[in-house]
Formats: sequence, C-alpha cells, structure tokens
Amino acid sequence: MIQALRGTRDILPEEVGYWQLIEATVREILSRAVYQEIRVPIFEQTALFERGIGEATDVVGKEMYTFSSRGDKSITLRPEGTAGVVRAYIQNKLHAQGGVQRLWYSGPMFRYERPQAGRQRQFHQVGLELLGCDAPRADVEVIALATDILRTLGLKNLELEINSVGNSQDRAQYREALISYLEPYQGDLDPDSQDRLTRNPLRILDSKDPKTQEIAQNAPKISENLSTESKKHFDLVLQLLTDLKIKYQINHCLVRGLDYYTHTAFEIKSDDLGAQATVCGGGRYDGLVKELGGPETQAVGWAIGMERLVLLLQQLESNLVNIPDMYIISRGEAAEAQGLILAQKLRNLGLRVELDLSSSAFGKQFKRADRSGAVACLILGDAEAQSNTVNLKWLASGEQQAITQSNLLDMVEELKLKIASLK
Repeated sequence: MIQALRGTRDILPEEVGYWQLIEATVREILSRAVYQEIRVPIFEQTALFERGIGEATDVVGKEMYTFSSRGDKSITLRPEGTAGVVRAYIQNKLHAQGGVQRLWYSGPMFRYERPQAGRQRQFHQVGLELLGCDAPRADVEVIALATDILRTLGLKNLELEINSVGNSQDRAQYREALISYLEPYQGDLDPDSQDRLTRNPLRILDSKDPKTQEIAQNAPKISENLSTESKKHFDLVLQLLTDLKIKYQINHCLVRGLDYYTHTAFEIKSDDLGAQATVCGGGRYDGLVKELGGPETQAVGWAIGMERLVLLLQQLESNLVNIPDMYIISRGEAAEAQGLILAQKLRNLGLRVELDLSSSAFGKQFKRADRSGAVACLILGDAEAQSNTVNLKWLASGEQQAITQSNLLDMVEELKLKIASLK
C-alpha cells in the first residue's frame, strides 16, 4: 500500500469543518478591514528565499525543499508566504498604484523538519501583509486583526509577546554586543547555538536548550541598543495596544527566525496545547522590498499556522462536522426518482439534505438516518410516489405527518426555524 509521505497528512471530512470555519472567519474579518486576497505560486526561484529570508537562517540553511528544474534552474517550494507576496508586489508594480496595499493569502508551505503535533512538513498558513506604511498604527492594526480573528474563533487563553528588534543599524550594533557577551560561553552553548554564534547570533536567544537559555538570561538586551527613533516607534506601538485594551508582554529574547524583521516583532501564543505554542507570528520588515529589487517600502505582516489553530479549536469541543438537516429515505423505482428530485429542490432552498442511495430495506435506511444526526427524515415509498406526497418524521420525538411534496417546498422557511430550534 502506498502511504502519504512522512510529514504530510490527509485532512479528513470530520476535520474539514474546522478549516472551513477558520477560512470563513479570516475572509470575513479581513474583508471588513479592506484587505484583498492574493494568490501566488507555491514554488519560486530559490534565490528569492535566500535573499529574502537570509542565507544564515535555519529555514534557508536546513529546511527548504529545493530541486533543479529543466535547465538546471534552482526551484524551492515556498517555506513561508511573505517573500512570494513581496515578489508579486514588485513584479506586478502594485507599488505604482500608490498608497497602502493591504493583502492576505492562504495555502500550503513546506519545510523539512521533524513532524510533531501541529507541525508538518507540508503545513498551511493564512497571513496578511500591509505594504507602504511606516506608522506604528499599521503595526497595531495587523496585531488587532489577528487578535480579532482568534477571539472570534472562540480562543481565550492567548498571550501576545512583543519586542523591538530595531532598524538595521540597531541590529548590527546589538549583534556585536551579543557576540562579545556569548563568546566566553561558546563551549557551554548547544551545538546549534555554537554554529549560530558567528552566522546568526540573535537566533541563540530563541534556543530551547535549557543551558543556553540560562546563559541568554543575562545577555545584553536589544532594547539597550535601540536608537531614539526605534524607541519612539516601539513606545507608540505599546501605547496604541493599551488604547485598544490588547494585553501584551515584552519579551526581550523575541527576535523571530527570519532576517528581514525590523522594529516590531511579535507572537501570539496559547498554552491550550500543553507546552505553550505560537499560533500567530509576525512583525515589521521595512527593508525586504528594496532587498528584493523593489522601491524602498515599509511593511508589516503576520502568519497564522492553520494546523495548530485547528488543534486549539478541537479542544473547544465544538462539533463542526457537516450534519444534514434532513435525511431522505426512499424505496421503489418511482419513489427513488422523486427522492432525488426532492433532495435537489430542498438543497437549492438552503437545507442540508442527505439522500440514502442504498435501495435497502426501510429498516436499514432508518438506522442510517438516526446515525446521520439529521433532525428530520423524509420517507417515500410506492404509495407516496403515486400520490406525490411524503412522510415527514421528526427523529427525536418520532412525530410524523403526511404532506404533499409541493406543500413541503412551500413551508421550507418554517422548517428551517424548527430544525434550528431542535439542533
């Protein structure tokens, strides 16, 4: 038997309802904020991610799915969404339209890493990018929208962690201060952090190794190396979050894993999955558009991991399986034909209707109707087919009545209200 590759998984019907709820909620909330959906390819030239994300990052160095196409061009399955959106922004000259571009996307991403709960090698993200504005208000708008989405989905145990990583000059200055502090401890760092010491020392602050975390506790803070302008930007972000009553915790070790971040970096976490897990992460990236060949453009954005969010929703114990409102039982050639026609008419009028296609005995069809979770059942046999009637049975009470098929269609709105009250 051929099985799915390690790190990929099938999203089965009983889980799809959660995905659809997330997608519908994101679309509704972002459309109200006038964000436009953009769809970009799932593979790009490898150089896009090397230049955009940074060759010293773990994503580029260890986790990308890269292959050669015909003509030996290096191609990479996208490991994140921002670089592709920025490439599309530049290539299609969206910046020439002037003003702010508010864009959002969703779809699969690919990283080669150890699979675990909520983290796969093919995973899915929904994200947004606000391009063309350097105001702290833009940072807070995107954070507020992420918070709105998660709250609307019913999540409560959330914590916003935030930090400023400054501008490129601030980061360069801090990088030197951090290396000077860490070098005497080089032998005590975990192997990954030893490798990062000269390549990407800020990522050491993000290490999960207990000994490295202990060393990093007393490391110089990036806040001590921020310029006056960077401090002002961050202070305004914090004030606006306070004004919106969005609680936050400053995390001086939060730097995010991608090189393009500037100024605000943030993560929204939940502890409902046991160990605290990040469900949304993002920040400002003022230099990325220019780095990829576009005009100087300030930007900020985030991405939400769909798999982790689905796990959280499942813990709320809400049932999102697509349960029918009505189940149609029919037996006999004429009755089965009428049952099909009736099912289509009721579906077109807005009811969820499951039609039993088995032609088996009425008793077996009734059992399947009970298992389906439907509120009501429509029964057609030879007698009903001849008289163009149908038996309407309310499955919980057993109450049953004969009604003409035309009258049934006329009373659909009344049926919807009763079905809603019985669910």
